[in-house]
Amino acid sequence: MKILRASDYKRMPWKNGGGETVEIAVHPAGASIEDFDWRISMASVSSDGPFSSFPDVDRTLSILSGDGMELTVDGDTSVTLTLSSEPYPFAADRPVFATLVNGVTTDLNVMTRRGRFSHRVIRHPTPVSLRPSAFLRFVLATGKHTIAFGSEKFDLGPLDCLTFGAEVTGDLVISGGSEVFLIELAPEGGDDLR
Repeated sequence: MKILRASDYKRMPWKNGGGETVEIAVHPAGASIEDFDWRISMASVSSDGPFSSFPDVDRTLSILSGDGMELTVDGDTSVTLTLSSEPYPFAADRPVFATLVNGVTTDLNVMTRRGRFSHRVIRHPTPVSLRPSAFLRFVLATGKHTIAFGSEKFDLGPLDCLTFGAEVTGDLVISGGSEVFLIELAPEGGDDLR
């Protein structure tokens, strides 16, 4: 298990130059936005505009703060994402245009390269108990949370992240705050999480 602190996340420009992304984690380590196998990031969206295109990548978007955005996919499919919406998966190589509902919105963005990894994102109200899994997992805190594992306890602040995999053989109990986002990643050839 490892805690990733929000204060240590890497900041970089969007691929299309229209804003800034905050990278939580990427694989392989040090990969760019052009050659990652998987990437977890956040972005503050302050104006309407097109999403960057990522060939051969699947993406899931969730709203972390603000009033949300309406996504128009392929020019005709429209979905409105808000704080209460379920995470929304879509192909990152399809044309997507975002229209803000009412001002700046911060999103959680999870991307995996097809043929290498698959992923899923689940919004869990807290408290929640997570059973052991073979998947690589990340728990993103939306507030102040405590993670209990056996006799050990870890504190997560807002937007901190706990990462763990199959080495965790017992239940993790998450309390505090109102909800967390669970991100699960699997290499191709294993379980398909799409």
